[in-house]
Amino acid sequence: MKVCVAGQGAFGQKHLAGLTRIDGVEVVSLAGGSPKTTEAVAKKFGISHWTTDLAESLEQPGVEAAILTSPTQLHADQAEQCMRAGKHVEVEIPMADNLADSERLVRVQKETGLVAMAGHTRRFNPSHQWMHQRLQLGELTIQQMDVQTYFFRRTNTNAAGQSRSWTDHLLWHHACHTVDLFQYQTGEVASDVYALQGPMHPELGIAMDMSIGMKVPSGAICTLSLSFNNDGPFGTFFRYICDNGTYIARYDDLFDGNENPIDVSDVDVSMDGIELQDREFLSAIATGREPNASVAQCLPAMHTLDRLEKSLSS
Repeated sequence: MKVCVAGQGAFGQKHLAGLTRIDGVEVVSLAGGSPKTTEAVAKKFGISHWTTDLAESLEQPGVEAAILTSPTQLHADQAEQCMRAGKHVEVEIPMADNLADSERLVRVQKETGLVAMAGHTRRFNPSHQWMHQRLQLGELTIQQMDVQTYFFRRTNTNAAGQSRSWTDHLLWHHACHTVDLFQYQTGEVASDVYALQGPMHPELGIAMDMSIGMKVPSGAICTLSLSFNNDGPFGTFFRYICDNGTYIARYDDLFDGNENPIDVSDVDVSMDGIELQDREFLSAIATGREPNASVAQCLPAMHTLDRLEKSLSS
């Protein structure tokens, strides 16, 4: 299957690396923002065509699908552009930075009948898959998820520490992972939510610290602390406090409550959540089915984020 990728930054390269390990897929075009870096990344991954125009990538012969890792503010419009061009699309998280655009993407997907998937990687990390399997079997029940999303980002840098031209957001970008995962793992939509935010960055115009709480009808709660001010290890760390044990998920790796590692290497065909996410997207296209983390399945998370945003201004 021939695909194009939009975005030459840190996450674009993570997807490109994962795609090299998937049989039967060929990245035939890379669309980026900067000619210099786009050309360099295309050369690094052996991609013959590169451009700064997504439309040009979509027009390359044989392209069936696009994977979007571009700046958040472009996600919704680019995802619609892909579907209007007749291409299946996987758009990195978040699918949009507001509810209206998220609902628009779900409508366009229904109109076109194409596969449209949001990059909710936590659903695919082997650690969270291991938890999901046991939650579905009734072996575990969540009492509380305690989550920390911490970065030291007082300047505008990406996941690789490189400067960039756009700014992400603790709520719509980073909290989106946890909001979706909590609702996915409990199988419920949050009935009670609150959000608090700290001071705004004088130049970036975003809150640098945030605290979020959620509760689902069954009683399980989630507490989420987010910061761009934390001078320490980067990343998001999930503590599942269950009725029958405590588990700590750090991206693809899983530990029990006493930090003993749990082997999750047999959960799926890879230990790379982004690769597994891409495999799901490509498999859904090949089999003509709705993927896990379709834009429709992820829409409830966007509704919850919208409620959280409203609580910030109340």
